[in-house]
Amino acid sequence: METPIPRPAHPPRIVAHRGASGTAPENTLAAFRAASALGAEWVEFDVTLLGDGTPVIHHDATLDRTTNRSGPLSALNASDLAEIDAGAQFDARFTGEPLPTLESTLDLLCAEGLCANIELKPHGTPDSTAQAVMGLLSARPRAPDRVTVSSFDHDALEVVRRLAPALPVALLFERLTDGWQERAVALRAEAIHLAADAADQSAAEAAHAAGLALRCYTVNDPAEAARLAHAGVDAIFTDYPERFLGDDRWGASRLVG
Repeated sequence: METPIPRPAHPPRIVAHRGASGTAPENTLAAFRAASALGAEWVEFDVTLLGDGTPVIHHDATLDRTTNRSGPLSALNASDLAEIDAGAQFDARFTGEPLPTLESTLDLLCAEGLCANIELKPHGTPDSTAQAVMGLLSARPRAPDRVTVSSFDHDALEVVRRLAPALPVALLFERLTDGWQERAVALRAEAIHLAADAADQSAAEAAHAAGLALRCYTVNDPAEAARLAHAGVDAIFTDYPERFLGDDRWGASRLVG
């Protein structure tokens, strides 16, 4: 018999990590559509640059792990995207799924009414990555209702903060190290994003005392999510939003922190 999971008093926000990436290819339009269909309000995805400066949705510095191509993204231009299949390696059902640009992704998010956590993956080019993303966001007549920009590369976030003083930013950490509060204050961050196995009640209390939300990645086990919820975590990133959205043990069909 399954052990009941106590219902959290304040369920954390559920964020679809790289879209609904447990059941669709990560960082693709298909994964974002799947997350929306499941009732997610927030999706998280990674942005990096092609060699010509085009922002695309991709986690790695190379194509090898998730596409039909190999080699670095820095060797590609926008004209190469038509030849890249970002779905078939995940499942043949997704054959032909494109490697999306940031522009096409923002169009989809607006159409679906989704909010976005944009994680910058500069791969050695923090200034140009941040500038390209912010340039596109500022030039668009429409953008998602709510956007947070996050990164492990705090230099990239400094560029974001300079270009968009009011845009919410979040610092990513694997572990909380000395000086994390000072860095968050210097960037006027709204949150820190922390590996789930490094998060506990003391981390949540420290974040909240500094005026920051605490969000944890990547949480696919409902029991682990419940532990984090009871510790006071404000949001979790998950590959399987369907394990939480619509589950009455979590107290709501669409959980919003």
